[in-house]
Amino acid sequence: MTTKSQFILAIDQSTSATKVMLFDASVNLVHRISLAHEQFYLAEGFVEHDAEEIFSNTVKGIDEVLRVTGISVSELGAVSITNQRETSLIWDKTTGKPIANAAVWQCQRGKDFCKSLNEQGYGTKIRKKTGLIIDPYFSASKLRWIINHVPGAKEKAQNGDLLLGTMDTWLLWKLTNGKVHATDYSNACRTMLFDINTLKWDKELISLFDLLPSMFPEVKYSDQIFGETDPSVVFGQSVPISGLLGDSHAALFGQNCFEPGMAKATYGTGSSIMMNIGNTPITAPEGLVTSIGYGRAGKIDYVFEGNIHCTGDTISWLIHDAELIANAAESEALALSVADNNHVYFVPSFVGLGAPYWDNHARACISGMARNTKKAHIVRAALESIAYQVKDLIDLMAKNANVPFREMRVDGGPTRNNFLMQFQSDMLREEVVRSNIEEVSAMGSAFMAGLACGFWKDLDEIKALRKVDRSFAPNRTSDEIEKLYSGWKVAVKRARIVE
Repeated sequence: MTTKSQFILAIDQSTSATKVMLFDASVNLVHRISLAHEQFYLAEGFVEHDAEEIFSNTVKGIDEVLRVTGISVSELGAVSITNQRETSLIWDKTTGKPIANAAVWQCQRGKDFCKSLNEQGYGTKIRKKTGLIIDPYFSASKLRWIINHVPGAKEKAQNGDLLLGTMDTWLLWKLTNGKVHATDYSNACRTMLFDINTLKWDKELISLFDLLPSMFPEVKYSDQIFGETDPSVVFGQSVPISGLLGDSHAALFGQNCFEPGMAKATYGTGSSIMMNIGNTPITAPEGLVTSIGYGRAGKIDYVFEGNIHCTGDTISWLIHDAELIANAAESEALALSVADNNHVYFVPSFVGLGAPYWDNHARACISGMARNTKKAHIVRAALESIAYQVKDLIDLMAKNANVPFREMRVDGGPTRNNFLMQFQSDMLREEVVRSNIEEVSAMGSAFMAGLACGFWKDLDEIKALRKVDRSFAPNRTSDEIEKLYSGWKVAVKRARIVE
């Protein structure tokens, strides 16, 4: 780091857009620009992105941030990258062109092969190696589909002409003008091709999915310098690239969940719940997965993870579909207008139930209504459903992690709802701490890059920079909590009974 270095430039390559942000040494967000990219739905269950459009937007975003802020490149300490996970692609290393669109994490093109693997009994072996369940959500079956369906792809792979990776790998390769083909541990572990015990790409799994070891990126710790930007691509000079992290993992680091038992919940359309379980992988309980949280300082922090399909989307349904409220803020006022839920429960399984149930056949239901049920009770029950779903996962994690659950650190739009956050604290019987920074994933990757280039010296310095908006402490009795949660479990059973 030069003495002029004052900023970290963070790239947040998400599912809907590429955001480029500039953070200063106090982690103030100096400027942000977001460029959306097209979503392709070319066949039922297929979801794709144009990786070249995404890279073009990345360069445009970088140029625009520098233009608007007027900072010089010499003031940048490093560039960091956080990204949508599991989205994968294969490209020709000679032409630099993808051989097909990137297959997005939502894409189901590999479901038939995943079903076949489960039927053949591969589930236990793959879970033991990767920590994951066999599912088309992860990268492996998407990559297999591409290599088997693009004409000439297998021959090119045999000749050593093809490379593969997640979106962080693609952006790194492009920004370095093809000089660096690498990823970090958090992204590698979500491919279903990486052994989280040996910390190596698994040759047996690579072969099982019709891929070749020569196609795979080098795996590095997130706080290493991965390479430098090529002056001909961006900036006109070299800037270190570091801080590569999958978005949920970057949020975990951004929330300073550095110790076992610390957990974070990102409330978006759905929710990603992660708990740090320490430096040794533990087999996750049924319904959850074990992942690598992040790798830094030559060590790995492992996590339990669970994903909920519908949290913030429940509020969206209240607004746009049921038309019970005009905006998200109204939900809090309505929930507080009644003393309790009046025995009403809302299970928002519009697209089935995610972790820990994994029931695609479940359907949304409102149960327990009486003649005196009001709109406010339904809205309150909808908000409470978010907290119950998080409790489902945290209870499982805490029980199996062999460490006490310490506190929940939260981020995302729905966390602005004070009623929801207080109810969440009550259900977990622990403090819920709300971040006042919206871009937690970008901040987490910036922290990693800053550690790599000497922008910040250690975790203690990063902890001192953490900004908390508000904390919520539990204030209900154990009997109240158990009674409410028992009602939720009954409601879930009703939602899972489908004729």
